[in-house]
Amino acid sequence: MEAITELFRLDILSVFTGLFLILSAIIAMTTIIGKFSEIIGKPVKWIKKKNEDHELLITTAQNLNELQKKHEDDVKQSIIHDEKIERKIEDLTCMFVDKEIDDLRWEIINTADKITNGRTISRECYRHCLKTYDKYEKIIETNRLTNSEVDMSIEIIRKSYLEQDY
Repeated sequence: MEAITELFRLDILSVFTGLFLILSAIIAMTTIIGKFSEIIGKPVKWIKKKNEDHELLITTAQNLNELQKKHEDDVKQSIIHDEKIERKIEDLTCMFVDKEIDDLRWEIINTADKITNGRTISRECYRHCLKTYDKYEKIIETNRLTNSEVDMSIEIIRKSYLEQDY
């Protein structure tokens, strides 16, 4: 019981101040020993490890910065490549649409030319040509183009189809 009474008589502020001073002295001594060992060229093992860890951290940070720059460059290059591919696909799509339109026009004009030259055309050929014209119109409308190339030809085909006795 006496020990507990003695403990309560101690000044807690003095105890904390003493502990603080002891810890400060230990830290100061380790710092002084570390600096001195570096100056003489024979660092203490734990100081050497601390310095190696610090160098490793700096190297890792530099490598991360380089990696981030490379990543940003790769993203920019990827965007450029995507834009080029997109333009090429648009060009190919335009070429395909132009070819498809030309093929359909040729088929319609060729059928009208056969009719004009007096050749007989089967009912299936007429129907096929009228369906081809519908496809042609749909492609023209979808691509916001104008139709002026086959107007006369389709009129010749329609007129001839109506005149036939099938």
